[in-house]
Amino acid sequence: MAMGLVLGTGLAGTAFAKTARSSRAIAERFAATLSAHDIDAFSALFSDGYINHQASAAAPPPANVTPKQASVGFFRARLTGMPDLKVSIEALVADGDRVAASFVYTGTHGGVYFGVQPTGKSLRFTSCDIFRIRAGLIAEHWGMGDIAGVLAQLRA
Repeated sequence: MAMGLVLGTGLAGTAFAKTARSSRAIAERFAATLSAHDIDAFSALFSDGYINHQASAAAPPPANVTPKQASVGFFRARLTGMPDLKVSIEALVADGDRVAASFVYTGTHGGVYFGVQPTGKSLRFTSCDIFRIRAGLIAEHWGMGDIAGVLAQLRA
């Protein structure tokens, strides 16, 4: 009986570790697809039932769109505003179906961004995001982005 419990725990631990690795891979693809400016591959990372728990008064989601459409639209605008955008991961922790990452965004303000005409300024800002992964896709998101810092850089 005790041997069965040990084996059961070991198998569960292995499955848990695999889930954490796949969660980690999603965060890495999040950064990679944005850096590659591949909005279709980026969109494919999100489940159709995606829930975004992040609410921002600075960038409220448009009416009559799904949370997935709103998030993809937000990042499409980011790519338009910074046509040379690169995204890297500063820190990442994965545990089961959750992954938390600190993303660093860098680029040149070469397009309209948050209503500000292109300035040619180099921008650098961060976000801290937590994703819950289900069936290999981002099912939920909690996060905080430095939108105030972006706006300060654009207007400085």
